[in-house]
Amino acid sequence: MKPTDFAKHLSQFLSIYLPMQKNVSSNTIKSYRDTFKLLIKYAQEIKSMPAERITLDFLSCQLITDFLLWLETDRGCAISTRNCRLAAIHSFFRYIQAEEPSAIFYFQKIISIPIKKAIKKVIEHLSPDAMKLLLKQPDRNTSKGRRHLSLMSVLYDSGARVNELI
Repeated sequence: MKPTDFAKHLSQFLSIYLPMQKNVSSNTIKSYRDTFKLLIKYAQEIKSMPAERITLDFLSCQLITDFLLWLETDRGCAISTRNCRLAAIHSFFRYIQAEEPSAIFYFQKIISIPIKKAIKKVIEHLSPDAMKLLLKQPDRNTSKGRRHLSLMSVLYDSGARVNELI
């Protein structure tokens, strides 16, 4: 069976373009690879399209939008995960624009799919009274107590994490 245009471009994107031209990390390449594994799984299971028959024409703006919705609803992915998957797809289609300029209009429609805004979680913090109570806990009469108080004060004043302080 002859490889499809999608298979050819995806292979070049993951094995040549990202590591050699864009010099992205191996973790980024793995993340992008996983995105396309999920897209292929979606095409096979939901759209009944075998992986070996997926072409660039098949990857429409509507299909990508449906895929992103499937990630959120059926797979239970968070909006941030959905946005990471979309970023990988955007990157691929930006690459494809230069490789296949005849379909640039359709690729730009996919690139124009917007990132979804996520609700930011409110970070819980201690009240000033709770912090005072916490700082009173170490025994100041021992060297370990004074050390603990110093470390806690530095952490509180700097906002550093424990592993950053260590």
